[in-house]
Amino acid sequence: MYTGIMFSDDVPDLTRMLADARQGNNEAVNQLFSTLYEDLRKLAHARIRGGDPPTFVSTTALVHESYLRMMNRGRVGWNDRPHFLAYAARVMRSIIVDLVRERAAERHGGTQVELETEVFRARRPETEILTVHSELDKLAKLSKRMAQVVEMRYFAGMTEEEIAIALNTTERTVRRDWEKARLILAAALK
Repeated sequence: MYTGIMFSDDVPDLTRMLADARQGNNEAVNQLFSTLYEDLRKLAHARIRGGDPPTFVSTTALVHESYLRMMNRGRVGWNDRPHFLAYAARVMRSIIVDLVRERAAERHGGTQVELETEVFRARRPETEILTVHSELDKLAKLSKRMAQVVEMRYFAGMTEEEIAIALNTTERTVRRDWEKARLILAAALK
């Protein structure tokens, strides 16, 4: 039995809420967030579960910070639930990366430091997060979908099935993209 995030538009009025949110209706965005809150919590929890790599933030804090950033964005362009959750994964990535950068700056006297030495990378899991984040732009030039797969799986903890639904592709394609991306990222992490 599948217990992950359900992406179907099975909530009454979800289509209307999405359309209203696209038109800039903040109340619709609030309703949408409320309706999809549990989905966002599952997404955040999947990301944090196991702490690999660590995020140093609670599920609730990650969801709430995601909501604040999404609200501050203004107009939204979400077409459906998968698109909304894929965007939420991108926002969670941004939050995690910002948090890791802040922690690194605090640890080094409040200044941003270069994190590229082999010794530092071997000892600091935060470096992995920053390296993967920076490599995603390069990866997107090779394959936008492959970069999205990494973003959704690595930063949001989504399953292959959830990613396949969100990207409107097959699980096999997601698996293939994930394996290729892992090889590319492994080289960047060495």
